[in-house]
Amino acid sequence: MDFDIKGKDKNSKARAGEITTDHGKIQTPIFMPVGTAASVKSVHQRELKNDINADIILGNTYHLYLRPKTTILEQAGGLHKFMNWDRPILTDSGGYQVYSLSDNRKIKEEGVKFRSHIDGSSHFFSPEFSMEIQRSIGADIIMAFDECTPYPCDYNYAKNSMHMTHRWLDRCIDFLDKNPVKYGFQQTFFPIVQGSTYKDLRKQSAEYIANAGAEGNAIGGLSVGEPAEEMYEMTALVCDILPEDKPRYLMGVGTPINILENIALGVDMFDCVMPTRNARNGMLFTAHGTINIKNKKWENDFSAIDEMGITFVDSNYSKAYLRHLFASKEYLGKQIASIHNLGFYLWLVREARKHILAGDFTDWKNLMVKQMDKRL
Repeated sequence: MDFDIKGKDKNSKARAGEITTDHGKIQTPIFMPVGTAASVKSVHQRELKNDINADIILGNTYHLYLRPKTTILEQAGGLHKFMNWDRPILTDSGGYQVYSLSDNRKIKEEGVKFRSHIDGSSHFFSPEFSMEIQRSIGADIIMAFDECTPYPCDYNYAKNSMHMTHRWLDRCIDFLDKNPVKYGFQQTFFPIVQGSTYKDLRKQSAEYIANAGAEGNAIGGLSVGEPAEEMYEMTALVCDILPEDKPRYLMGVGTPINILENIALGVDMFDCVMPTRNARNGMLFTAHGTINIKNKKWENDFSAIDEMGITFVDSNYSKAYLRHLFASKEYLGKQIASIHNLGFYLWLVREARKHILAGDFTDWKNLMVKQMDKRL
């Protein structure tokens, strides 16, 4: 993987870059649609490519391991071929899903024992096994196995967890060094900074991750319930330590405003289920604020969903029509809303890139944050 910085903002830490993988280029800053189980919910791969124009999508190690299972993915020739997607893919390590199974998992030094949310069967993930699964999935970018701590989190727990995550990182690297890729293209490995919302722990972790010398780095353990200002404070601290010449990925973030503020702090890559999850519940993101399309006020509003003229494929559908689909419980409503929200997120990061290169990102960002912080 190569990463080239094409431009920087003069009034913030924002930068515009380009990541090159064996499955294509990724223009940064970038938002990555989440395709948990080899599918971005409600959105066809054709729409992801032709309408939303996603440079990269995510797969989920935990979910793909349970279903369809790595044996099926290997028979298919990897996830790219299995889901007919020829652009880059990133897989998480399963660490966050294990975190979310707090009532059905046990963490120890060797790894994590958990019960499947599908059938209750017992499974064990070690750092080595997470890497083995991600080799079988065949994503272009793969993540270290870590523990994502909750918020709030006791200091000593956060400290012990962070050090265990670092030890797990060393085990991940050792496994990857000894086990080659499976499908003839390179996989890039990202370690993950942890440390909850404690400055000294975040500093220690960022330094440890930076010293690992990976081709990219991730920031985990945020967007788990902490106030936005604490997220920004931790991100700023970490970005000042992580290498400037490597892409930085803030995991699981977030709202459009979160994304712009973190771009200003030096983050290059984002993912979140919010655009599609909110879409399925009738919540739309726009440049002028959020819309609950289920509200009666849109019943006879025949204006376009996107009044800015941003060219998403479904932008010509009216608010009244989309409200009707939700009221009628038609699946098409969720599909149109999902395409709209993902299209908006991708438009937002691409506009950010344009303004970084043009030299006026900060002024534009401040205006957009003000506009988007409204309920319409």
